[in-house]
Amino acid sequence: MTTDHTDRLEAYILEHTTPESELRAHLSREAHVRLLRARMLSGHLQGNLLQMICRMTHARQVLEIGTYTGYAAHCLAEALPEDGEVHTLESDDEMEDFIREFVAQAPYRDRIHLHLGDALELLPKLLEKYSFDLVYIDANKRQYIDYYELILPHLPSGAIILADNTLWDGKVVAEPLPTDAQTQAILAFNDWVQQDPRVENLILPLRDGLSLIRKL
Repeated sequence: MTTDHTDRLEAYILEHTTPESELRAHLSREAHVRLLRARMLSGHLQGNLLQMICRMTHARQVLEIGTYTGYAAHCLAEALPEDGEVHTLESDDEMEDFIREFVAQAPYRDRIHLHLGDALELLPKLLEKYSFDLVYIDANKRQYIDYYELILPHLPSGAIILADNTLWDGKVVAEPLPTDAQTQAILAFNDWVQQDPRVENLILPLRDGLSLIRKL
């Protein structure tokens, strides 16, 4: 499939997908103007998938590891009932002003709770206090297994974990396999989940790969 055909197919898909909100579109535009790594943002299609999963699972308490711009947190918060909450964790405190700027504009802003710091240090207290039914992981790839093992025992049966970037730009099937720490961590995480009898799982070939993991 040529690049031109892929681009046209992606455009067609977006034309036949429910539009993103004006605020999400504005956030995306500003991220591409003001930030160096704006391509890390979840984006329209994946954002709508997060919303769909959130609504289909009737989630009320959502945990996000890796806020970045807050785009995904907006997608999830939009889909929650009025008493729902998104607890989103971000290690880069330099992103705080950007995140809060757009959360402040959202009609659902009271549903989004930003926690700054190391996720592995923040998670124990949050997991003790809240019962999460949907988790979205998009943070340090080298710590995916650590996040997973810390979170999974606290989730109820039927809870969903979504893990982003699990195809890692196709590097998971490259020959020879890359030896960098990030790729090796993604490979290890995918194998870890595949061998875990506590869950059922699949990888969607959406953007950079999105794993759907359901606790049995």
